[in-house]
Amino acid sequence: MAWRQQVRLAIFDWDGTLMNSVARIVACVYGAARDCGYPIPDEEEAKRIIGLSLSAGLARLFDDDEHSAQTARLVERYRHHWRHDPTPSPLFDGASELLHAWHGQGILLAVATGKSRAGLDRVLDDTGLRSLFAASRGADEARSKPDPLMLTQLLDELAIPLEQAVMIGDSVHDLGMAATLGMNRIGVTWGVDSRARLAGFSPVALVDSMTELRQTLG
Repeated sequence: MAWRQQVRLAIFDWDGTLMNSVARIVACVYGAARDCGYPIPDEEEAKRIIGLSLSAGLARLFDDDEHSAQTARLVERYRHHWRHDPTPSPLFDGASELLHAWHGQGILLAVATGKSRAGLDRVLDDTGLRSLFAASRGADEARSKPDPLMLTQLLDELAIPLEQAVMIGDSVHDLGMAATLGMNRIGVTWGVDSRARLAGFSPVALVDSMTELRQTLG
């Protein structure tokens, strides 16, 4: 396919795409809800805020204003639970190998995530992957997905034309922001959203395994 030959930059979502952190995120949402006196949300509803900035996602989930004191309290309690929750959040099998392979091929790598800068820095260091990424954006450095600002910032920083980039993510928030720009996008089905929901954003590929993803630019 012609789009593959053009790609110089692969932009990754983090949670649910590279890191198997969905269960830990849901556990921390539940903890924050309990601490703040909210009913525990349905698991699928909790999963669907993954990819949004933390304040935007929690405000949406609990029907509050993103800038309210109560949302700020939810965010604080979520972060408390993230620091102490024992739920494992490893990289998905094959993620590190894929990143090293593409980096070795000369493909620029970037991250566009709903994590804060501090949270992203922590996982980049914990996983030892920081040196592979040419650039990254957290939600507090742009606007929450599906606003495409973080993508335009990355393109500008790396001086890459739109048609030479591809966004890779597991949620409709990831594919939606890429679709807004007309950026090529790949949906991965091992995260929070179903194949059917991802297909609604006309990705150039939908993949079911890290091996299959690697082959899209291999």
